[in-house]
Amino acid sequence: MSTLSQKKLARLKRQVRVRKKVRGASERPRLNVFKSAKHIYAQLIDDTTGSTLAAASTLDAEVAGGLKYTGNAEAAVKVGATIAAAAVAKGIKSVVFDRNGFLYHGRVKALADAARENGLSF
Repeated sequence: MSTLSQKKLARLKRQVRVRKKVRGASERPRLNVFKSAKHIYAQLIDDTTGSTLAAASTLDAEVAGGLKYTGNAEAAVKVGATIAAAAVAKGIKSVVFDRNGFLYHGRVKALADAARENGLSF
């Protein structure tokens, strides 16, 4: 049994608080963001059916193609633009933002701003 670091435990507590309030539906899905040290991931989730409508990450070839490093704000901007383009292609204009317990700063903010610039509203 391993113990969680204080930093991870604090994020998980924030995640629970945010998830109590944020729910996605088919007309307004949840834009979920997860980041690791090397990558950042974004998903559009319909919580009523429990399905993922669209996803983008720095693991995708079209996103990571022109990047020197995938764990920075520049990569997050590309992921935000990609997920917004996928959403607009499916006819989704409005989402609810789920920062997944991460602070709204740095890469998370860069992804959100890029998604807004490319047609999503939240």
